Amino acid sequence: MQVLIVEDHADSRRALERFLAACGFDVSSAHDLASGRQLLQEREFGAIVSDIALPDGTGYALISEARSRGVNTFAIALSAYDFPVDVQEAKVTGFDHHLKKPIDLTKLRTLLETAASHSP
Repeated sequence: MQVLIVEDHADSRRALERFLAACGFDVSSAHDLASGRQLLQEREFGAIVSDIALPDGTGYALISEARSRGVNTFAIALSAYDFPVDVQEAKVTGFDHHLKKPIDLTKLRTLLETAASHSP
């Protein structure tokens, strides 16, 4: 499954890339909202893993726009905050799951593997 990672923190992005690639996923990454949007216009992804706070916008905007264009890709929000209002906003904007940083990599892998097993 192809996974798009949108994360502005370079070390975190590289760590996620390496981890997901080692798990067998085909990984592409973006460092901000604009480059994430560009990648979503260029190709289809089986999953999107996006930070919420990006330097030029939010992961909420990325997923909202993707959903409004009919992109039904499985999406996971990453955030340092997991207050009920944060989790609810992620759901309302179109994310399927919300993971709190630091990320539980086992849970991330399980979510993506489950999504991959249910995709056509």
